[in-house]
Parts: sequence; structure tokens; C-alpha cells
Amino acid sequence: MSRPDPAETFRQEARDLLEALEQALLDLSEDHGDRELVDTAFRALHTLKGSGSMSGFDEVAAFVHDFETAFDRVRKGLAPISDALVRIALNAKDHVQLLIAEPGVHAAAGMPILAALHALVAENGVAAPPPGDAAMARPAKTVAEDGSASGWRVRFRLPGDAMAMGTNPLLLLEELRDLGPCEIVADDEAVPPLDDFDPLVIYLGWDVTLRADVPREAIEDVFLFLRDAMELSIDPLADERAEAGSDGADEPADVPVERAAPIKAAAASASKSGGASLRVAAERLDELMDCVGELVIAQARLSQIAGHSQDVGLSSVAEDIERLAATLRDTTMSVRMVPIGSLFGRFRRLVHDLADDLGKEVQFVTMGEETELDKTMVERLADPLVHIIRNAIDHGMEKPDKRLADGKSTCGTVRLTAVHSGAEVAISVSDDGAGLNAQRIRAKAEEAGLITPEARLSDHELFQYIFHPGFSTAQEITSISGRGVGMDVVKRAIEGLRGTIELTSKAGEGTKATLRLPLTLAIVEGMLVRVGDGRYAIPLSAVEECLELPASEVAGTSGRNFLDVRGTLVPYLRLREMFGTDAPPDLHQKVVIVGSGDLRVGLVVDQIIGNAQTVIKSLSRLHAGIGTFSGATILGDGEVALILDVAQLVSSAEQQQRRVSGRNLGIAA
Repeated sequence: MSRPDPAETFRQEARDLLEALEQALLDLSEDHGDRELVDTAFRALHTLKGSGSMSGFDEVAAFVHDFETAFDRVRKGLAPISDALVRIALNAKDHVQLLIAEPGVHAAAGMPILAALHALVAENGVAAPPPGDAAMARPAKTVAEDGSASGWRVRFRLPGDAMAMGTNPLLLLEELRDLGPCEIVADDEAVPPLDDFDPLVIYLGWDVTLRADVPREAIEDVFLFLRDAMELSIDPLADERAEAGSDGADEPADVPVERAAPIKAAAASASKSGGASLRVAAERLDELMDCVGELVIAQARLSQIAGHSQDVGLSSVAEDIERLAATLRDTTMSVRMVPIGSLFGRFRRLVHDLADDLGKEVQFVTMGEETELDKTMVERLADPLVHIIRNAIDHGMEKPDKRLADGKSTCGTVRLTAVHSGAEVAISVSDDGAGLNAQRIRAKAEEAGLITPEARLSDHELFQYIFHPGFSTAQEITSISGRGVGMDVVKRAIEGLRGTIELTSKAGEGTKATLRLPLTLAIVEGMLVRVGDGRYAIPLSAVEECLELPASEVAGTSGRNFLDVRGTLVPYLRLREMFGTDAPPDLHQKVVIVGSGDLRVGLVVDQIIGNAQTVIKSLSRLHAGIGTFSGATILGDGEVALILDVAQLVSSAEQQQRRVSGRNLGIAA
């Protein structure tokens, strides 16, 4: 097996660190006094610097070193947090991303950023050391003032699993050397006999004599991320001389005499927790999902063969394979599920920068970050949500003076929420802005020839024209929007995920865009039904109950197309009519009640065959525009069954009943 690429490993780690840094900086823009956030940002920078140096990303390490040096003044309370500092720090974070993505190309572009950063953290008008200095210059101070001394004796022993967790002792020693002249002696007293030696455990300790006038906290910063798990003592050399005068009989109180036991405990802990998490390439998960899908199809075929066989042994094996395949399917799908919060966090920077560029005050609120979706869904949702959020801030949100004149607070709110809704996840973006202007939308639609002046349309129907290609009501073209590119792309992207999007708005109160999406695009439990001579699959998670079609509704003469289900009227669709089936209907037709969001609809079928694991295959480009179906699956006998798009069918039923009644019938859940 090939060894992992250190550069790619660093890129993955840096991605997480930079995301944590950005979130901390954005939080600081809202709360300038939160010292914990400052520490979080500093730790991210410190780790990034060490990892970059160890992985050969010298440009990154050098830039982040100066970035960290400037931010260290903030951490020590020598410079205040300000909006300007957060803005430049975010630019510095973006520059680090460029250095990682394209090494050797962008180094020079970072100098103005560092210069601006250091100027902001200047003390009394005297700037911090210019970019490129190895360390911040420090005035000579006495021990009584800040803990500095003419030198220090540093004795430390790392946790046994430190190297397994990514710590390089040599880098720590190099950081101590950067502080001044050092004499380093290794302590090997805890090294066990060869038979007990574990090559993954650090047994050595180090005794360092640092002859430099530096404050104690400069040494503590070297071990910033290890303090809780390591042994560390830092003593002024003056105290060391006092110890020598007492024959060195006593060891410093904060250095335990017994050192081997903590190391063995750390090694045991590492062996237990080392496999707690593992990074896996996304491509491997995709390949695994494909293999599981093929296994499910083969298992269905085996079960069908066993069902027609008299061989008891074959039936027993088929049952075992079915059980194992179901477990493997569920496990694989759970591995692919990720919290949508990993996506939501990306938009905070977008909102922050857009509000700043447009001169608006916007508060960004997220809810339901723990809601899980298939990783493929999360990846493909990023662009559509960017479009929607940009429109909400640019078109929907008013300027502070306008909001104040309308009796609103100067700061608007954009809410991004996610919640499980039956077989779907509902993701909504709402704002408390001006709302959609139905008259302006109608005027644009008439101007584009999409509707006639005589056409009578509800606001809900008018809003759908926003998704028409090239449609825009923006009065001017800006760098952000106004070219009529966006919402049509959003709709196509959501439909490509077998989802739907709907808009609701009220003038002066805001707009809400709701995306309804399936949990996964891979494998689902399905209910197999027959309509005429064809077989179709309905996602089982969307099925609420099954009923027999009442005799009064069989002939289809009542004209109501409604069922009374325990006192609630539920509209139904006759799939035979929708699919143009010529085969004679069954005498006892069935109704499958399905739900999408808060709406329910009945689907009239000839026969309910049973449940089956459904491996979803995409439709060809020729058939992709057929809205009734979301995909296809291969049955155990090798035949193809189309998968019904429940959301589309529910929407069709609602529209059909509106046309019949001429009003909203208030379909109840």
C-alpha cells in the first residue's frame, strides 16, 4: 500500500485549522472582548506554523510566523481587537490558503498584508517588528517585572503518544533554540529493555539550559498545546544555583520523581484511542457505496432465486446474505452522513463580507447544524445556498437608514435552518427584509413576454418566474448581482438532487426560500407497487400508510378525488391515468398515502408488491426532464423499475386541486 502524501495530509489539516481560525475571527468581529476566541485563533496559527514547517511548506510557516507574532500582542493584551484588525486578519487567512494551494507563486503578495497587520498592533505608535523578523524584540526587564531571567532551565517529558498525535520533539527543541543559546541533554532513564520497547512511544525526556533574557511565557508558548498532558518545569538559572548550594538533594516540586508510569499510561491511552477517528478519501467512500449498491442488487436476485427454489440450504444462505447486506448498507450510509453544520459555517464569512461591501448591518443565525445529510448532498448544496444568501442580502435586505425609517432595527437578520421532515431534509433561508415585489416581478414577466397583461396569477405563481433563465428585477447591475444569473441555476441544481425549492414572501416582512431534499442519493428502502403492467418504487420513508380504494371512488365518478382519512380530506392521484396505462385495472385497487413536508397525497395503484432495497440509478439525460420520476432501480429479476418522485407528485396533486376548486383547499397534514 502506498504511503500517504505528507503534503496532502498537511493540506487536509490546514483546511480544518483555517476554518477554525476564520470562525474565531468572525466571532471576534461580534465580541471584541472574548479572550477565549483570541486564544483559539492563536492556537490555530501556532499549530499551522508547526505543521507547515514539518511538511515542507516553508512559505506558509514563515508567513504564519509573522501573522502569529502580530496576533501574540493581541493575546497578551498589548493591542485591542477592532473591526479593521479582524478584516486584515481574514485577508491574511485567505493569503495562507493561496500559499498552500499554489506554493512559490504568491509569497510577495503577503508582505503588504503583514505590514498592515503589524501597523494595527503597534504600541504607542511604534510598530511591531517588521515582517520577516524571527522574533519580537523585547526590552530588557528584571525577573520581578515579568518573570524574565538571565536564563532558564527547562526540563520536559512529552506524553507517550505525542508522536502518534503529530508532535515532533525536534521542532520543539528548535523553537527553544530560536529563543537563545541552548545546552540540550537527553534524559534516557525511562527507556525500557528492548523486549518492552514500543517504537511508537516517546521514552526520552530533555533537560535544556537556555541562556537568554526571555519571559517565562515565551517558553510556555512553545508547549502551548501539550501542557495538560506533559511534564514540564521552567526554573530561573538563579534558582538552579540555589539548588546546587543545597547539594541538589531535592528535585523541584513540580517535576515528579517517577516518570515511567505516566509514559506507560499515555501509551496505553494512545493504544485505546488511536483508532477513534480516521481520515478516508472521499473517492474511496464513493467506490464503497457503488460496491454496496451492486451487492444489494445481487442479494435481491439471490433472494428471488431462493424463493422459487425448494433448497432449504439456499434459502438459509440467502437470508444470511440479505441480513449482512442490509447491515453493510446501513453502516456505509452512516459513514457517508455528515452534519450540515460543516456547510453552514462557510457562509458566515460570505455574510460578513457582503454586509461590509454593501454597507448593511446583517446578523447571521443558523439552526439545526447537527442535521445529517449524505456528504454528496452537502457538497452539491454549497453553490445553490451561496446564490440564495447573496440574493437575500443584496436584494432583500434594506440599508440601515431605510430599515430605521420603516420602524425596523438597523440590523437585519438572515436565518439558515435545517430540519428533518419525514423522508427529507428541509433547509430554509429566510430574511426580515423588504420581501419580494410582486408588481415588479409581474412587470418584468410581461416585458419578457412570459405572461400577458390579462393573465390572472397569484403571488405564489408570480414568484416562480424568478427561477426563469435570465430573469432579474435588479434595477442596476453590480459586482454581486443583477445580471439575471443565479436562481435558475439554483433550481436546476436542487432538482438535480431530486429536491424542490419553494418561495414565500410578504411585502415589508421578508422572504423565505425552502429547499426540500432527500437524505441520500444512493440507496433507500422502497415500496414496490404495480400500476398496470409496470412496477414502480416509492421511497419507503415517504410512505405513511396504505388503504384500499373505497368502492365509491373506483369508477372515478365522484369528481372529488379526495379521501376521508379519519376525518381529514386527502387528495389522491390515479397513477393509471398519469401513466396512460391500457391494462385493465385490478378489482381492489390500493391507495398509498405519502407525505412531503406538511402535505399528504394518496397514490392509487393496482397492487402493493412489498418492500425492497432500492439502489438509485440516475435517469439518462434524455429522460432527466420527466418530473414524475427521480431515478430508476434494478430489481432482482433484472428488470428496471422507475422510482416515483414523491415531492413532485405531492406538488402536482396540490396544483390540480387548486385548479379544480379555484382556491387554496388547505391540504392538511
